[in-house]
Amino acid sequence: MAVKYEELVKNFSWDEVKTFYAGSPDGIMNMAQEACDRWADDPDRIAIYWEDSLGNTETWTYQKLKEKSDKMANGLCSLGIKKGDRVAGMLGKDMELVITILAVWKIGAIYVPLFTAFGPDAIMHRATDSEISLLVTNREQISKVEDRNPSFQVLLTDGITKDGKSFWEFVESFPDQFEMEPTNGLDPSVIQYTSGSTGLPKGSIAAHKGIYNLYPYLKYALHMEDDDVFFGAADLGWSNGLLVCTFGPLSLGIKTVVYKGPFQAEKVFQIMEKYGVTNFSYIPTAYRMMMAAGTDVLKKYNIKVRKFSSAGEPLDAEVTRFFQDNFGRAIYDHYGATEIGMIVNNYNITDMPIKPGSMGLPLPGYKVGLIDEQGNEVKQGQVGQIALDTTMGEGLKFRGYWNNPEKSSEKIRGKWLLSGDLAKQDEDGYFWFQGRADDVISSAGYRIGPTEVEASLMEHPAVLEAAVVGKPDKTKGEIVKAYIVLNQGYEPSDELSETLSLFVKNKLSKHQYPKEIEFIDSLPKTQSGKTQRFLLKKREYEKQANR
Repeated sequence: MAVKYEELVKNFSWDEVKTFYAGSPDGIMNMAQEACDRWADDPDRIAIYWEDSLGNTETWTYQKLKEKSDKMANGLCSLGIKKGDRVAGMLGKDMELVITILAVWKIGAIYVPLFTAFGPDAIMHRATDSEISLLVTNREQISKVEDRNPSFQVLLTDGITKDGKSFWEFVESFPDQFEMEPTNGLDPSVIQYTSGSTGLPKGSIAAHKGIYNLYPYLKYALHMEDDDVFFGAADLGWSNGLLVCTFGPLSLGIKTVVYKGPFQAEKVFQIMEKYGVTNFSYIPTAYRMMMAAGTDVLKKYNIKVRKFSSAGEPLDAEVTRFFQDNFGRAIYDHYGATEIGMIVNNYNITDMPIKPGSMGLPLPGYKVGLIDEQGNEVKQGQVGQIALDTTMGEGLKFRGYWNNPEKSSEKIRGKWLLSGDLAKQDEDGYFWFQGRADDVISSAGYRIGPTEVEASLMEHPAVLEAAVVGKPDKTKGEIVKAYIVLNQGYEPSDELSETLSLFVKNKLSKHQYPKEIEFIDSLPKTQSGKTQRFLLKKREYEKQANR
């Protein structure tokens, strides 16, 4: 039976959460112990169902994970890797990557995720900034930086070591027992570089106790239960894929599906049926593609999913309604950031009303506020920056940016840890995303968040994608300008611009609608798919300066 959100908040206790873990977040704690070794005594306990796009499958128990990651830990030590060293991984959803990450934590080293779509500059920036000692990757990926003469060691999963061994021969040549390094809960475990949506990527440091900080999100927002089969499709190159979709579920001893292959809606339905998936999390784009596949495809499969979750960008009402109508369950939208975790959500454990497009309510165990530029909480209904109260409970998850004290200090304003994102709160306490703090538009005394305007534009059938920025204006300071990518069948025209502006004006307000629209073939985006509004805004200000 679903619980009430108010009861979750009232009854939550960090002290009770601490009793769940093998280690102590205030003392000795290691992510590999929590996500693997503690569950390995049961030889039949399944950790991962792995499958690739060719239909190859593997079933990994926690015991097998422990054995292979122990061997890999010994292997890393043989390469001279020690506590505090940085080790990067740049692979797809490979089991070689999973055991490498566990092994890195076991020796007390720090893991640096690298996304396989990165180009040479992105790779070398992260590798150089974090000063990695070793990169575990494959031939395809290392070819991107071979001409950069990298100073770090390289271990290829599809190559041969100096001793003439394949990757698995290398791993199997070491003992299957390893004495884990006794790391402190506050010791660094991951350096996760931001997507660079507002500038050069920064390395956000996560600690081993981060797995404990994640507990209320896993249990309440995703509502992970002991008998769940969880399928979270985010890439391990990003914090959501690494922690929320992989090592978070494993830390609860839950069966997890790992699929290596391109997203195809029907393939996802096949996997759901094959492994009896009960708990599913993906990005809004994927849900739209699943909806586009149609009900005829759905009817072919016996889908048992009873909890749907989404994160990454606001979820539109049409998709939410489709899943409610066809699965009997709405998609529960979640919000988080690399530095602060998943702190505002709709909760699968509850029967709370879903407001399509809303981020939801604050995470139990945390105090979330909306603050102005002076660090004061704004009034209900006003736009403010999402921030975490560092004086409340376990609020301070952020350990700073690697080698960047200046940027680290900019994330703190008084007692608040800043997210860099804007939102407003309605009369029921629900949060509504308004865009990046850097993206706020100041027009004639109004502070306008771009996301609400973009969401309104997206409801028009002509619009495929939209990005809204402030364009400099002598009278108003800035005006609202929209960049639009059109759907097939629509052509740019002055008439369509006027139609879209009026469409938003009638839905929102007279100060929020775009005064100018420019049609564009594609929006600038980071490699994680986030729109880089700052580049569009920079373009507008450069145009003004050149006049």
